[in-house]
Amino acid sequence: MSDVSQPDSGTDPRTAGTPQGELETVREYLTNYRHTLALKCEGLTPEQLATRSVPPSTMSLLGMVRHLAYVEHHWFVRVLQQRWDDEAPLYADADDRDHDWNGAVGEPACVDEAWASWHREVRAADGWLDGRDDAGMGEEVPFRGSVVSVRDVLVHMVEEYARHVGHADLLRECVDGRTGQ
Repeated sequence: MSDVSQPDSGTDPRTAGTPQGELETVREYLTNYRHTLALKCEGLTPEQLATRSVPPSTMSLLGMVRHLAYVEHHWFVRVLQQRWDDEAPLYADADDRDHDWNGAVGEPACVDEAWASWHREVRAADGWLDGRDDAGMGEEVPFRGSVVSVRDVLVHMVEEYARHVGHADLLRECVDGRTGQ
């Protein structure tokens, strides 16, 4: 699909094409939401990225990047590729259920690592999807004593990003007043 990177200020990498087919449509939405996350985070310092919303919430833009790296890895690698045994969940801590959010601290190393993880997981997910077509959307894999289809996972991913970029709108506005995109 398209490379999801942090955009240069003033550019908007999102597309509004006319996708052909179910998979291409869902991928365009997912890619655009991924771009929106990067746009919401652009130009902020590590401290600003780690700024929490309102107590007792631990939500921050940096935590969101970490969380969405976890989500990408969980669904595309662990669930769809059934790699439960050889792939530990990202940002997991047995003593802290919300480690993806709680571990987001305003230090450059944490920011760099979070973006690197997110980019790596997005590339891996896109690489896996590159080998798919509309005919495989109904393919099912075992999940929690039942099954889940590729379609279900992709729709869930669109929903996950849509919800969180909505949160990102509010978080960014609280940090520096910027709205839009």
